[in-house]
Amino acid sequence: MASSNIPHFKNDQGVPVIHIGSKEFQCIGATPPQDHPHIFLDMGDAEEILCPYCSTLYKYDEDLGPTTTRPVGCFHED
Repeated sequence: MASSNIPHFKNDQGVPVIHIGSKEFQCIGATPPQDHPHIFLDMGDAEEILCPYCSTLYKYDEDLGPTTTRPVGCFHED
């Protein structure tokens, strides 16, 4: 499956902004079973993107790794 290498991020903490080191990812909302539909988001040339389901604002930070987040703990591992 092509999406297997795409990081998934969650917002269990309910923070308004999550800084991430990836511009292509999936937002799942919260840890299942409280998740929303897993939506693919692509920032393209932008530096931030808003999830249309949970309104989490994701901001790209080139200093972070592809699965690293600020605040810590927002990367979802299956």
